[in-house]
Amino acid sequence: LYEELFQMFMSNRKSNVRVTIQLQLTTSPIHRRDLLVRLTDDADPFFLFNLSISEEDFQSLKVQQGLLVDFASFPQKFIDLLKLCCSEQELESPRFVLHLNCQSAALEGPASFSVVETNAFKHLNHLSLRLAQGSDRELKDYLAACLASTKAEKQALDLKLKKTEEDLSRQLSYAQQTLSDKTRELDKLRSEWTNQSSCLSSRHAQELQLEREKALQSRFQHEVEQLRQELEKEQRRSSQQLQGRLGELEASCKDLTEKKYKNEAAVRDLKGKLGASEEECQRLKQQVLSLRRENGTLDSELHEKERLVNQLQMRAAVLEQEMKDKDLLMCRTKEVLEATQQQKESVEENAESKELQLKKLEATVSSLSEELIKANGIIKKLQGELRGLVGKIKVKNTVTVSQEKLLQETSDRLQNAEKELHSARQQLLAKEEEVSKLKEQLEASMQKLNESREVLKTNENVICWLNKQLNERQLPPKPPEGAHTPPAAGLRVQSTSWKHHTSVHPGQ
Repeated sequence: LYEELFQMFMSNRKSNVRVTIQLQLTTSPIHRRDLLVRLTDDADPFFLFNLSISEEDFQSLKVQQGLLVDFASFPQKFIDLLKLCCSEQELESPRFVLHLNCQSAALEGPASFSVVETNAFKHLNHLSLRLAQGSDRELKDYLAACLASTKAEKQALDLKLKKTEEDLSRQLSYAQQTLSDKTRELDKLRSEWTNQSSCLSSRHAQELQLEREKALQSRFQHEVEQLRQELEKEQRRSSQQLQGRLGELEASCKDLTEKKYKNEAAVRDLKGKLGASEEECQRLKQQVLSLRRENGTLDSELHEKERLVNQLQMRAAVLEQEMKDKDLLMCRTKEVLEATQQQKESVEENAESKELQLKKLEATVSSLSEELIKANGIIKKLQGELRGLVGKIKVKNTVTVSQEKLLQETSDRLQNAEKELHSARQQLLAKEEEVSKLKEQLEASMQKLNESREVLKTNENVICWLNKQLNERQLPPKPPEGAHTPPAAGLRVQSTSWKHHTSVHPGQ
């Protein structure tokens, strides 16, 4: 009924097992049908598990596993389950798989053959058959059947091979014969093609030569005809040009004769004009000589004027330089004046501050002198009291303890007064030294102030003199009539007078 190779799970490993389903009919002594299930391995000839299911066995199996089919339809349903397993065995996670579980790892004894459906919830066992390992007799029968089938296959393959060899040898002989025929035909066609190609090439060469000759002849005739036509056209054109040229030459000859007569008349007129021109030329030569003499005098006057212009330019340059020097001197004088003003202001401020300090010191000295006078009066008073006390001590030898204490207190007061007097004298000396130093500083400041005033006065005199000189330069005096002084000499006198003034005034 069905035979197929399956991948089957056996003891946590996969193996290729061939499943064979047969329907066995038995007529003697009782007519019965048995379903035979066999598991074999093509790689292991001793792997054999059998199961024979009769109708009685199927009824018990149906009750045990809750089957819903009868014995007649059971083989086909079983085959359908196996086909489902075969269709999904190449998938990574097949849904229907076959399991073969045996009690021993060597696959000896009975085994359980199951068709299991795997879903997300559980492994659902659709059918479980208990197979028995084949006995020696069954194994021999199986091996004998395998050997017989192998021999039958071998004989069939031998017959098929022999038939195939005969067919191939027959096809080879036919192909060789066909190849020889085709080779002869090819040689014949090659010879015919070479003959035809040689004939065609010779014929084509002859035709090409004839066509070339015809083309050359026709082209030569065409060129000759064209050359003849061009020569005729050129001859007609040249004859027309010569006739036109002849007419032009005749007309030009007439014009030239007329021009000749006119030129002869013009020559006569020009000869008369030439004589007049020669006379005019002599007169012009005399004028040229006179003009040259005048030009010489004008050149000498021009040189004299240029010399005067150069002198005036030099004088102007010297005056411009003097103006620049005076401007520079004015700028410097203004800067000195500003610095003097600033110095004057600073000196006046210092003098005011020194005067204030001097007043403060004078007040301090006056207060210290008053304190010193008071201290001297106290000292004199104490000395008088001391002299009186000493006299009383000499007179009175019997002085009580109270008088001794009074004397001790008086001596202490005297010592304190002497100490105060000594410190007051030291302070007075220090103040006198400070007063002397301040007086010296005041005298130096007053001296600097006087010097600054003198410098300021001198600068004011210089500025007044410079302003006066500038005014005189801007309004030069008119020279007396008849007096002619060279410009260079006047320039030297002015420069020396300016130097004299500059050397005299700063010392004033």
